[in-house]
Amino acid sequence: MNPAAPSSARADLPVLLLLASLLLLGLLAWSGWQPYDRATWAMEVAPVFIALPLLWASYRRFPLSSLLYVCIFVHACVLMLGGAYTYARVPLGFALQDWLQLQRNPYDKIGHFMQGFVPALVAREILLRGAYVQGRRMLSFLCVCVVLAISASYELIEWGAALALGQGADEFLGTQGDPWDTQSDMFLALIGAGVALLLFTRLQDRQIAALSR
Repeated sequence: MNPAAPSSARADLPVLLLLASLLLLGLLAWSGWQPYDRATWAMEVAPVFIALPLLWASYRRFPLSSLLYVCIFVHACVLMLGGAYTYARVPLGFALQDWLQLQRNPYDKIGHFMQGFVPALVAREILLRGAYVQGRRMLSFLCVCVVLAISASYELIEWGAALALGQGADEFLGTQGDPWDTQSDMFLALIGAGVALLLFTRLQDRQIAALSR
């Protein structure tokens, strides 16, 4: 193995991060050009406005694994697409609805799956690199707990939006008449966390080890 490879990969990362950031800004401009509902768009893409500056501010002190940057990028795309159309009207969701013969547009469930998938890996990387947790089982357990806490917090935000905006919050909530929407949202986040931890633990471990060299 070439010992210079990890440092070379780190040297290339700012260029890739810059290109990904420019692409995200372009997609953000597209999604906000003529969204279905401007207020809904602003609420849906708010995490992108928060995450992108944080990623750049923390890069030198705490660069993340390439896996995590890719996952965050994909999650941002999911949020921006949902913000542009509102989750209940995303064309991809209608295609899935027809293909799977569902009663509703399921795109918001993709969003909640990602809401568990990405935060699980973020929490795992922070806890692991900071040596905050001893034991892999406890690490996985705490990652799932973080995901469920984030999911519950988001549902509380949706509840607050519903109380503040009344009928105007329907596009943001995207319940489509489902009385169990909140519970299924949290369940999809839980599934997303489980899938991320099962499939990407070893890859993330290898990339974290490379970062520490």
